[in-house]
Parts: sequence; structure tokens; C-alpha cells
Amino acid sequence: MFSKDKKERPAKKKPAVPTIISADLTVSGNLNCDGEVQIDGTVDGDVRSNSLSVGETGQIKGAVVADEVLIRGTVKGQIRSRAVTLTRTAQVKGDIFHETLSIEPGAQLDGHCRRLNAVEEGEQAGINLIVSDGLPATPRGS
Repeated sequence: MFSKDKKERPAKKKPAVPTIISADLTVSGNLNCDGEVQIDGTVDGDVRSNSLSVGETGQIKGAVVADEVLIRGTVKGQIRSRAVTLTRTAQVKGDIFHETLSIEPGAQLDGHCRRLNAVEEGEQAGINLIVSDGLPATPRGS
């Protein structure tokens, strides 16, 4: 009925402290993080995280993949995220693939914006293009 054997329970992970790249730091290489990243310095490479915040002095030269992205600084590269926010000081040169996108007046964007759902559906469906000159079709070999 009662057992003294205690089943081991997996240890709960504590939320990690956000990773901060300070304004006086330059990183050359890719960043991969399961948690939150705050970039106030420069990253020369791709950034992948759960949540990303780029400060006004922050710069990224590479692709960004994150669930949530808040840009106050500069990003030169593609952004792929569920939720993207560009503040008035943001400067983005690259395409943004998103589910939700917020752009404040004053933000600069040089690229295309596409919803993630449309991109995924387009890739799965396979887009076909048929061009016709308006003339009736003639049998091949004629």
C-alpha cells in the first residue's frame, strides 16, 4: 500500500539569466541560446535564441532566428520570428519572415516582409506557373 521507494522526479530547470552582449563587446561567430539574449554590442554572425532584444547601440550582421524579436538598433540580414517589433530607432536591411509584425514610425526597413504561414504554405504546395499566349493548343508533333 505505502512504499518507501521514492521515484526520482526530473529536476525543474530554472529560467536562465538573460545573456547580455554589452556595447563595448564584438562577437565574431554565431550565437545559439535557448533563453533570452540582449545585444548592445556587435555580432558578426547568425543569432538563434528564444527571445532577442537588440539595443540602440546593438548591431547584427547575419541572420536572426527567434520566437520574439525586438529591434532598437541595426540588423543586416534576414529575420525569421513569430513576433517582430521594430522601434523608431530600428534599422533593418534584410527580409523579415513573421507571424506578427509591429513597426513604429521612424523605423527604417530595406527588405521584404512575408508572413511565415504564407512562406510555409507556398513551399509545401509547390507553386506552378502556366503561361498562355491565348491561342488554342495544338497537338505535339504537328
